Amino acid sequence: MEQKDLQHIANQFEINGTVAEVKPLGNGLINTTYKVTTAEADAPDYVLQHINNAIFPDVDMLMNNIVAVTTHIRKKLEAKHTDDIDRKVLHFVPCKDGKYYYIFDNKYWRVMVLIPDAVSKTGVTPEGSKIVGETFGDFQAMLADIPVQLGETIKDFHNIEFRLQQFHDAVKEDKIGRAAGVKDIIDEIEKRADDMCRSERLYREGKLPKRIAHCDTKIDNILFDKNDNVLCVIDLDTVMPSFIFSDFGDFLRSAANTQPEDSPEYDKIEFRMDIFKSFTEGYLKTARAFLTPIEIENLPYAAKLFPYMQLVRFFADYLNGDTYYKIQYPEHNLVRSRNQLTLLKRAEEKEPEMVAFIKQQLA
Repeated sequence: MEQKDLQHIANQFEINGTVAEVKPLGNGLINTTYKVTTAEADAPDYVLQHINNAIFPDVDMLMNNIVAVTTHIRKKLEAKHTDDIDRKVLHFVPCKDGKYYYIFDNKYWRVMVLIPDAVSKTGVTPEGSKIVGETFGDFQAMLADIPVQLGETIKDFHNIEFRLQQFHDAVKEDKIGRAAGVKDIIDEIEKRADDMCRSERLYREGKLPKRIAHCDTKIDNILFDKNDNVLCVIDLDTVMPSFIFSDFGDFLRSAANTQPEDSPEYDKIEFRMDIFKSFTEGYLKTARAFLTPIEIENLPYAAKLFPYMQLVRFFADYLNGDTYYKIQYPEHNLVRSRNQLTLLKRAEEKEPEMVAFIKQQLA
């Protein structure tokens, strides 16, 4: 996009200072991001971001969610007299018409204040996993009493009953004739289906609450200062009502796997209990105060649910002819499916150890 167009978009927002330059920032997979540099030394710089409305079709709901969440967190930090609040929570800037997004050339754009001198991290270590657990537990805790009803930015994102329905449709339709050769995986999915729908059943029975969860729990979505202190949680597009299992289980699905999710070296796949223990210790430290006994009791279930859910999603896509996930070779989704099935089995083996560790944390 041309510089003059980017500057025009940035100038539709209530920013302080004069826009001097707009340059690409980072390498996000979903949203295209730019840094907006202002001319004045005392004015902040900003982040201009194109919102991918193919993934998030209701941009109005999306931005209402984000503004409600950041406003609530800011109030919590103010009540605690937190230092340097502007670096501890994202701040989105409204347009001159009051909306938090601007449409240009049929694309949606938003602006937030750039947090200066912030650092992001990647990679998985026990120490980092404890920080992730503590940070996202605190994030959930701050939002446990948010006074507004948020919308679902991706409908049925972590609804296992919906994912199983997609799987059943894929098996029934068998669009490209793959089902006959993978009966073993179909059987593995089916024999666990009833137990894996436990969360949705408990919710319907009124025993399990939905809360506000981030739904994309990883260390990449935390900003740190230069001294490795946590600043804030970022990438808030998927923040929505869900079970707390979304943040707990989804982190472990990727972080506790000793192999990448598409590795065919199934014999090398283990469920890392050092990561589980570090993450769980951090998470319970900050989230325990608001969690119900049934939520805590089902944390090991969450550690199994997410490899299972991803198995179901990869496998349904394989049966459908690889229409959703990008593949690099014909059997790619099948390899991913077997990888997640192996991780699930390794997590099942570790469940007694998970239960014992959680009891120890609560003692």
